[in-house]
Amino acid sequence: MAVTKSPTALQYLDKAVGSLRKLGLFPETKSDPAPVVALLNQITELSPDKVTTIARTLDQASTFNEVVREHISAIKVGERYETITTAFNSIRDDAKSLVEQYADGKISTMERVGNMWMKFSRGDIATRFDKIKDTYIDVQKDTKVQIEKEHLILEAYMDFRGAMKQSEVLALEVLKTAEGKLAAAKDVLKAAVEKVTAFAGDDPAARATLELDRDEALRALQREEKRYQVAKDLSDNITIGYNTSEVVMTRLVQTTNAKERIYAQAVSFFGTNETVLTALTATFTGMHGLHESTQTVEAMKKGINESLETLSEIGGKVQEAAVRAGYGPTVSAAAVKKLVDSVVVFQERSQTIIAEMRKAATENSKEIREAVEDGKKRLAHLIETGATAALDKP
Repeated sequence: MAVTKSPTALQYLDKAVGSLRKLGLFPETKSDPAPVVALLNQITELSPDKVTTIARTLDQASTFNEVVREHISAIKVGERYETITTAFNSIRDDAKSLVEQYADGKISTMERVGNMWMKFSRGDIATRFDKIKDTYIDVQKDTKVQIEKEHLILEAYMDFRGAMKQSEVLALEVLKTAEGKLAAAKDVLKAAVEKVTAFAGDDPAARATLELDRDEALRALQREEKRYQVAKDLSDNITIGYNTSEVVMTRLVQTTNAKERIYAQAVSFFGTNETVLTALTATFTGMHGLHESTQTVEAMKKGINESLETLSEIGGKVQEAAVRAGYGPTVSAAAVKKLVDSVVVFQERSQTIIAEMRKAATENSKEIREAVEDGKKRLAHLIETGATAALDKP
């Protein structure tokens, strides 16, 4: 069975960079090379292609690490759950308050003002249930976007880590080359030292030449030892960094998977329990109407019952009076008797008054006649006396 060959470091790197470019997260402006690139220039001679590949990979490490820090490690964490909690609490409190307002059968002016302010500031109960639903959906939408973005970033980062692992392989190969060159330099130095030590001639120039060869061999050894140490540090640190970050990245993947599981659960919960939210909306809203209807029925029952009681109290009296009026005598005998007595008494009294008035009239006529006659006599006497006096004058 053929074994699939893994991509090279540059293939991994190009794929990772391409993924970040699609997300718009890869900086298009070229920044200064990473400090490690200058260090790697010291060992380029060991294996130019391999060291160049390692340098290119490490030069992008800061970019990928920054992407993870900014877009995953510091992923947006909202507090919209508090909005949902507050809305549920206010619904319960306001629903209870609305029912309690009808306990005395009426709503005061202050209660009406409070209800108006409640609707203005928080909305009615049905509106708040809609707000809970909208907030819940918004959170799930944002979570979905975050999860999708995290997956793409993690995939790109995993590709970059593939490049890092391949760079580790290359660094170990470079280290092996450095070890070989270091061992060869040691052999050259050893031989040069032995030649100087074994020189028994008296030619100073020849001895000086051997000493120069020894010094150059020592210098070359020091140079190879320095390059070896750089190569060793490089391979060691790539290995340590890759393996350590492997554990951390595993935790990050677990976190993303947990978030994805929560999202799937949330979508499933809402999809199957939206009817519960609708039922709660209808129930809390209807409960207020039910309480109002109940109080209305109770008021009607009370009014009818009290009206019946009042009717029972006054109805008998009114009906009794009606019966008496309908079946009793129309004219009272006592009244007629009183009227007859009045007529008789008047008649009797009239007779007396008539007799008295007739007598008085006769006497009055007599008095008038006598007064007039007396007056005439006196007047005639005066006239007679006056005439006699006139005749007696000379």
